Amino acid sequence: MLISIATAALVLAAGSANPADYSTTITNPYLPLRPGHHWVYRVGHQRDAVTVTQETKRMASGIEGRVVRDEVTEKGAPTEITDDYYAQDRKGNVWYLGEATTVFKNGKPASTEGSFEDGVDGAKAGIAMPAHPKVGMRYRQEFYKGHAEDRAKIVSLSERVKVPLRRYRHALMTLETSPVEPDVLEAKFYARGVGQVLAVDLSGGTDREELVRASARTTRG
Repeated sequence: MLISIATAALVLAAGSANPADYSTTITNPYLPLRPGHHWVYRVGHQRDAVTVTQETKRMASGIEGRVVRDEVTEKGAPTEITDDYYAQDRKGNVWYLGEATTVFKNGKPASTEGSFEDGVDGAKAGIAMPAHPKVGMRYRQEFYKGHAEDRAKIVSLSERVKVPLRRYRHALMTLETSPVEPDVLEAKFYARGVGQVLAVDLSGGTDREELVRASARTTRG
């Protein structure tokens, strides 16, 4: 499976993927992204609200992605707002197609650094979650040279995690790195039927992002 995922990434990077093989209906059990789903995370003094919208966006590569809005606020004021784009292929792999991010300073837009789109300026999509995760899998999550080059490795499928919302068993754990930030190592934990429940900086930072609320209200999309 590790070989097949690596091959899939190379095929998409070469621009030979068929857009018809991808869907905005995302049902991967470790990263379900149904319109109407909503998660709230606590990151220190900040609040991170993630919502799967009804919206879709067609990438330059021809693949249509589901828009997931990520809004980080502190004391009610925005610090970063991002539209992330996802699609699921026929095998069940979830692909990360890019993002449009805006960082705010003193309540005003200050930077769009890190934004990219599959098929624009050499940017390429990557795997956000494999269809059939196995310990030892490595995969590229995104690629925009010098800006977005995250990589992940699955290290466990049986973690126990406690966050403010509840306890989870049999969580999937990844370790994430990036050549852009070589000193940073981040661990992320995903629960079946929920998605990401915890993210912790192990080096290069001190952030801890914990799930405090989740809503599974679904709507057609």
